[in-house]
Amino acid sequence: MRWLRFLPLFIGVIFILGMMLWLVDALSRLYYVVALGSPFLANLLLLVLISLLVASIGVLVYYSRLFLRPRKQRRSRLLKLKAPKDKTEAAEATLQAVRRQLDTIQDTIARQALLNRSRQLEENLARKQFRVVVFGAGSAGKTSLVNALMGRIVGQVGAPMGTTTGGETYSLQLQGLNREIWLTDTPGILEAGIIGTEREQQARHLATEADLLLFVLDTDLRQSEFAPLKALVEIGKRSLVILNKTDRYAETDQAQLLARLRERLQGAVAPQDVVAVAANPAAVRLESGDIFQPEPDIFALIQRMAEVLRAEGADLIADNILLQSQRLGEEARQLIDAQRRRQADKIVERFQWIGAGVIAVTPLPGVDLLATAAVNAQMVVELGQAYSCDITLAEGRELALSLAKTLTSLGLVKGAMQLLSIGLQTNVATVLAGRAVQAVSAAYLTRIAGKSFIEYFRQNQDWGDGGMTEVVQRQFELNRRDEFIKVFVQEAIAKVVTPLVSESEREEEMRG
Repeated sequence: MRWLRFLPLFIGVIFILGMMLWLVDALSRLYYVVALGSPFLANLLLLVLISLLVASIGVLVYYSRLFLRPRKQRRSRLLKLKAPKDKTEAAEATLQAVRRQLDTIQDTIARQALLNRSRQLEENLARKQFRVVVFGAGSAGKTSLVNALMGRIVGQVGAPMGTTTGGETYSLQLQGLNREIWLTDTPGILEAGIIGTEREQQARHLATEADLLLFVLDTDLRQSEFAPLKALVEIGKRSLVILNKTDRYAETDQAQLLARLRERLQGAVAPQDVVAVAANPAAVRLESGDIFQPEPDIFALIQRMAEVLRAEGADLIADNILLQSQRLGEEARQLIDAQRRRQADKIVERFQWIGAGVIAVTPLPGVDLLATAAVNAQMVVELGQAYSCDITLAEGRELALSLAKTLTSLGLVKGAMQLLSIGLQTNVATVLAGRAVQAVSAAYLTRIAGKSFIEYFRQNQDWGDGGMTEVVQRQFELNRRDEFIKVFVQEAIAKVVTPLVSESEREEEMRG
């Protein structure tokens, strides 16, 4: 019933033709009616209709051509976006943004270390070499592959696991490429012991700096090998998977193994990027008794490397620098966040005892956080400054009042007083117990408010999906642990209770 697909089109054509015939008939009737009264007006009407028809056809042709032209322009723009120049500019812009981040880091040593790395990345962006890193499990034949690519012995071939203890880099030139290749052999992964773990970390670090990754296997892909490969592919590492030591397999077995590898790597590595080689074929004893050493069979790898580097090389360098600069930026952000957090914690600690002092001087029937809103408003302003957010005092007061109401509605004011009164009751005289509990509770709740505002500013002035209530409850739970309460009470006794006792004693002396 394929003709049914054309039925709507056929009906549409019939409808349009019918409408055209009706229009021609209607215009003809109109022309003859007008011609009976005035032939001149009839001819004028006919001229106008013909002009409108010609104009309509011209507009249709013009906009049809205009519609087709942007599609070609859009394609060319898409191609320009994929050009190496655009990726290079993106990498340069990211490095500039990282530089601006580094200016705000106060730790001189850390700032200088990151600054040196950013300069190295800028130099790498302008370099003319491809970084190709050979990566994989120990004894998979990585060094043999490097030897075969170099055409000379540059490492110990057939060595046991653990021979390559550091990244060893060699220079290579492939015919048809106008850039030099820096080929790096890495330590093996999946080795046992602490040393093996350290060597794997070094290998992974070198792999993340590659423009092109050669992941070497000598058998079917194990889950322990797939995990690091997948992690590298997910961060954007362009990878070729190399099945080495294929001379050990029969031709049919090799074909089946390659097919299985390509199927397992589907979505991570393209089928054409899974290549079979024999970097160091086993020697063969001839009938004459002589030992014959076959030449390395790596032509498929060389061909695929050349294709990838020729077609994508400049993009791979820019992508790699972009990735490295993003990682550097993330390190800078973590340092800045820790720096801001230290500043913010000091602000909260200072204002929590200021709030306690306000309540201690002017005791109230209960802990009314609205009375300390002015103090908390200034705390919000200073916390905003620590996180480079411009908050006015009026905005700070509004936020402080809103959070104070949230604390009260959640019952945390009463909960804080009960929590702290237990710790204070054995350390404070009865006459001062009420004032001390009020003051210390105010300090504690100001701390909860301050820690909540820190999260608010860390999330770019956003309370998150759970809103203010969830943030406040989480901070209350974090700050009600026994070990923290013990330390807080001892500090409160030193900063609040002891001054209250001294003041009480002075008042008694004055009365006496």
